[in-house]
Amino acid sequence: MHSYVAQLGHQPLIARAELLALLPDMEPGRMVSAVYFMFKTKEELNQAFLDSLGGTILIAKCIHSAADLKDIPAMLETELQGSKGKVSFALRIVGLSPARGREFYKASKDHLKKKGMSSRYIGNERSPALPIQLHDEGLLDAKKGAELLILHGEHGTWVGRTIAAQNVKAYTKRDMDKPVRDTTVGLLPPKLAQTLLNFGMFLVREQRGELPKTLTIFDPFCGTGVIPMEALHRKWPVLASDISPKAVTGTEKNLEWMRKHWSIGKRDVASTVWKQDAQKPFKLETKPDVIVTETTLGPSLRARPQIKDAERFKREAEKIESEFLKNVHDTLPGTPIVATWPVWYAKKYPLTLEKMEKAIEKAGYKLVLPPHVHATTPERHSLIYRRNDQFVGREIVLLLPA
Repeated sequence: MHSYVAQLGHQPLIARAELLALLPDMEPGRMVSAVYFMFKTKEELNQAFLDSLGGTILIAKCIHSAADLKDIPAMLETELQGSKGKVSFALRIVGLSPARGREFYKASKDHLKKKGMSSRYIGNERSPALPIQLHDEGLLDAKKGAELLILHGEHGTWVGRTIAAQNVKAYTKRDMDKPVRDTTVGLLPPKLAQTLLNFGMFLVREQRGELPKTLTIFDPFCGTGVIPMEALHRKWPVLASDISPKAVTGTEKNLEWMRKHWSIGKRDVASTVWKQDAQKPFKLETKPDVIVTETTLGPSLRARPQIKDAERFKREAEKIESEFLKNVHDTLPGTPIVATWPVWYAKKYPLTLEKMEKAIEKAGYKLVLPPHVHATTPERHSLIYRRNDQFVGREIVLLLPA
């Protein structure tokens, strides 16, 4: 088993669940601080694996699980043996004061100098290198440099080498450069779309016991096509529909843009987009492997809603969601579903779609989560995605045919 540490993003519970969903053999370890998650797996993880994740910032592979702090400069030297010319290094230090971190930077540079290695360091004791710097400065390339992740605490000192980091430029291109963005509705982040697709993979594997090479994804609330775009980016066939003609046109334009910039031919990966009310019967020639969708989040809000308004939004959403589940049950039986439902953070308390429990049972589904994953709120058996300043959060639900 290989030992790793993942630095989780701003939604650590969901990021951890995503990793557990994708690595069925994982042995989860402890959390170090709020965002560093230790785990073991037989899988040899790399940058391509991290590129498929929506919730993880970086991954480091273990060098020593019970290191002596004084040996860190020598460990760094070992990791830089394959580098050529002037090398770059960074230290990501957790559990030690900035003053101690400064000592390690100086000691490491001095040690390398004594060994005849000219070096420069990226980041500092207060602000470690940004993920994009790890890419730009070559710290993920064994020929150019290295970053060590040092976790120090009551359990000892864990040291690993960063092997993969989030590529912010790639996300920015897919999110900001696409031709159609609709700011009048809740904008689904590409990272969250990736996470939802990974939960879809988990459901298909749970249902079938194995994963096909590619999955056919259906998004019946496609909006401007963030989920279909991320599926196409993986070279997965895409089915997408929406009740809004404007949304359908937007999705088509965005998928064409994606094909052009990532050289994805229509003959190689199919995509079909059409106008349809998700509450009306689906008549598909190809049955999807899984439905992955951001359903209606209700009206866009600029202020925290009053309880009476949130109650009205909730009733409207419950009707749509119930009819949608019934429609899937009747016309796409046995298809697993990953969906987001709205949660309104009203002035007194949050409101969730409480009536959906009966609708789920009636449609022949059950709520599930990956092994070792605890729900955000146990009574809901789901995960909540929300930034602190948002008035409408997303409840992520994973539905398997019962």
